[in-house]
Amino acid sequence: MSYTVGTYLAERLAQIGLKHHFAVAGDYNLVLLDQLLMNKDCEQVYCCNELNCGFSAEGYARANGAGAAVVTFSVGALSALNAIGGAYAENLPVILISGAPNSNDHGSGHILHHTIGTTDYSYQLQIAEKLTCAAVSITSAEDAPEKIDHAIRTALREKKPAYIEIACNVSAQPCAAPGPISAVVDAPASDKDTLDAAVKAVAEFIEKHEKPAILVGSRLRAAGAEEAAVKLADALGCVVATMAAAKSFFPEDHPAYVGTYWGSASTPGVNEIFNWTDSIIALAPIFNDYSTEGWTAWPKGPNVAVLDKNISKVAGYSFDNIHLKELLEGLATYFQNKPKKDSTLVQYKRVHTERTVETTGSGDDVLTRADIQQTLQSLVTSDTTILGETGDSWFNVMRTNLPHGARVELEMQWGHIGWSVPAAFGYAVGAPERRTILMVGDGSFQLTAQEVAQMIRRKLPVIIFLINNAGYTIEVEIHDGPYNNIKNWDYANIINTFNAEDGKGIGLRAKTAGELADAVKVALDNKEGPTLIECVIPRDDCTSELISWGRHVATANGRPPAK
Repeated sequence: MSYTVGTYLAERLAQIGLKHHFAVAGDYNLVLLDQLLMNKDCEQVYCCNELNCGFSAEGYARANGAGAAVVTFSVGALSALNAIGGAYAENLPVILISGAPNSNDHGSGHILHHTIGTTDYSYQLQIAEKLTCAAVSITSAEDAPEKIDHAIRTALREKKPAYIEIACNVSAQPCAAPGPISAVVDAPASDKDTLDAAVKAVAEFIEKHEKPAILVGSRLRAAGAEEAAVKLADALGCVVATMAAAKSFFPEDHPAYVGTYWGSASTPGVNEIFNWTDSIIALAPIFNDYSTEGWTAWPKGPNVAVLDKNISKVAGYSFDNIHLKELLEGLATYFQNKPKKDSTLVQYKRVHTERTVETTGSGDDVLTRADIQQTLQSLVTSDTTILGETGDSWFNVMRTNLPHGARVELEMQWGHIGWSVPAAFGYAVGAPERRTILMVGDGSFQLTAQEVAQMIRRKLPVIIFLINNAGYTIEVEIHDGPYNNIKNWDYANIINTFNAEDGKGIGLRAKTAGELADAVKVALDNKEGPTLIECVIPRDDCTSELISWGRHVATANGRPPAK
């Protein structure tokens, strides 16, 4: 079989497990899109705009391990790069592929459309280099295979996005055939001596403490170490909590799991047990102002071991060039036949009290946030994935108990409002066998609402809880002002616009507890498209956790300049 640059790229995408790639057409990528269409193992999926295209690929990567988005030069890619910044922050290997000007125009002095009006077209590559782990420009078919492989290999290894730019007149040019995919996907092994030394150092750290606790961070998935973390928890027997962005990265039915550690926004009892512990084993954490509640809940110091994807630090030692999965498995083996380090779990069970059950309504009772959260809880099964938008949706999702196999997806490092709508679309494309539930606020929805039309187009039965509380409630709790007010939409009726003549989406509005219960029944029966339930609640009806968290973040933001 003969290959072109475009079909070579398509083959590599299929070989790394992509059954779909997302695209928005533009004249610089049209020939490339034609070439990609020739590969029947990787379907082309269309989006409404390039930002949504990038976020759709990011959501797909969460479901499928990697994703790809194809856009046109400058006017398309610069928009998509926002989402690529998010993929970098969230440790997801998304391949952004951009069509580019004809190779003959480089150095010609020509000014081209879709550019900033200069004769230097390298600015997009330079920007991409800052937001990806590998960025390549292909102006020669001969060099294309090695550059494509380098970008994909680096993205998979680093769990970060990569950028591939292909001149429009090169996409259909013949090139060498792809070699074995193992050369692209196989990761180098850990350095054995370093791994042995790391296991020894961490084991000594754990042994010298009486009250250890495990804290699971959001890079654990990127490190491929979720199962290894369970093995370590089994061997130690101590309490295990997840950071907010890592919810579902450790099974919540595990006997050692106690909930979310998030300062004053923690699951009841978790903050107290972490204050009582004498040591913390932090697995792939991201300690930022959001995750530490404005730096008020930041575990650090000599009694914290940070075991991360790329580097592990403990007791004055630093180890790299090892896989976190192998480090945790080595520790699990070391401790499996030793006495349990279970004092934190014993103490937690002694003092723990269940969260107070919130009062919920029925029938004609005015709809409340608690009603929505209880309804979400009732829908979660082992094959459910919840995508929670930035805002009070985070805290409602945190309150949800997950059965084994249920997943949660959040974008807590990048925190781009509107992320969740296209990400839910991409996730549902990548995991059609799962029930995808989206929790999104009205303000966030307005940024990327168009991608609901693509859910309709592909008949994806996504259930959307749209919380209409008249504005940006998360910003209200951080710092209120008139800029947090938005123009209200007829959200439920928007679905009819997106349906046009052939869609099967359903839009419903709930102002009472009874209306919400009825709407959920309709949603569960609708298998031919998304169901959007507009949940109308008062502006000030939010979780206590959001109020506390927002106050701490506002304080951190408002620190005066250092003298």
